[in-house]
Amino acid sequence: MKAVVQERFGPPDSLRLRDVDRPHAGAGQVLVRVHAAAVNPYDWHMLRGDPYVARMLGGMGLTRPKCPVAGLDAAGVVERVGADVRGFGPGDRVLGFCPGAFAEYACTTAPMLVPVPEGLTFEQAAALPMAAVTALRGIRTVGRVRSGQRVLVNGAGGGVGTFAVQIAAVLDAEVTGVCSAANTDLVRSLGAAHVLDYAREDFTDGRGRYDVVLDNVGNHPLGRLRRALTPAGVLVANGGGSPGRVFGAVGAMLRLAAANAVARQRLRPILPAAPDGPVHEDLSAVTALVDAGQVTPVVGRTFALADTARALRHVEEGHARGKTVVTVA
Repeated sequence: MKAVVQERFGPPDSLRLRDVDRPHAGAGQVLVRVHAAAVNPYDWHMLRGDPYVARMLGGMGLTRPKCPVAGLDAAGVVERVGADVRGFGPGDRVLGFCPGAFAEYACTTAPMLVPVPEGLTFEQAAALPMAAVTALRGIRTVGRVRSGQRVLVNGAGGGVGTFAVQIAAVLDAEVTGVCSAANTDLVRSLGAAHVLDYAREDFTDGRGRYDVVLDNVGNHPLGRLRRALTPAGVLVANGGGSPGRVFGAVGAMLRLAAANAVARQRLRPILPAAPDGPVHEDLSAVTALVDAGQVTPVVGRTFALADTARALRHVEEGHARGKTVVTVA
C-alpha cells in the first residue's frame, strides 16, 4: 500500500511516499481503508519531534519516530475486523483516531471509531475527530459553558475554533469569535454573535469581559488573557499549537497550573485524550451534533496523499481556515 513515511524527526520535506506492508487487524482491532485524513498541529509536533520533553515521556520516540507512518485522524470504510470486535463490519463507513492515517490503510481499536453521519463526505468526516473532540472538551467539559454566558473563542476560524463556536452556540451562549478579517463572515455564519478582527482589536485590553475564554492560539501572555475574564471566569487553554521546542505545551500547562494555584479565576488546560478514556463517548457526542444538524465541519483546503508535506506546511504556518484534509482514496 502507499503510505507517507517518517523515518526521522525533521521538517515536512523529510516525509516520503512509499510502498509499505498493509497493517493487520489483530484481536479487538479494525482495519480501515482510508479515504481521507485530516492534518492537525499534533502531526507537525510528531513530525519534528517537539517538544523534546515529550520524547522523554515516550509518546513519540526518543531518537526516531515511534510510528513510522504519520497521521491520526481518518475517515474511510472498514476492510476487515479482528476477533472480539462488535458493532463494525466490512463496508461500514467510519471515522476516528487511526494511527498511521496518511496511508491507504490504517489499523485502530474499535472504541476509537464511530459511524460516519449521513450526508457527510469522507473529507468532512475526517475533519471531526481531534478538532471536534478538543472543541467539545474545551467548551462543554472544561469550560462548562451554560446558557446565557459570554464565551470568547480565540482562533475561531481554525480547525478547533470553527467547532468551538458552533458547540458554544448550541449551548445557547453569546459567542464572540476572534479571527482574521478574511474569516469574519464564516465565523458569524457558524453562530458567533460578535466577531473581532485580531489585527484591529485586542480582546485582552480589558474593555470586554467573558465568562469563558477558549484560547486556541497562545499569542497573548497569561496576565493579559486574565484581563478578558470576569472575576469568576474560566480560561481554557488549548495547547495543541503551543510553540517551544523544549517544553512546548507541557511548559504552558505547568505555568497555567502555577498561576491557577493563586488566581481567583479558573485557569484550565484541555488535557489530551487517553486511549482508555472517554474517547468513544466524545466522538459519539460530536457525531450526534452533526446528525442533528447543529454542527457542520468546515474543510478549508484538501491535498492529495502525495502532497501531504505541503498540507503540513500549510497547517504549521498557523493561518489555515477550518480543517486541512488529505484525500487518500
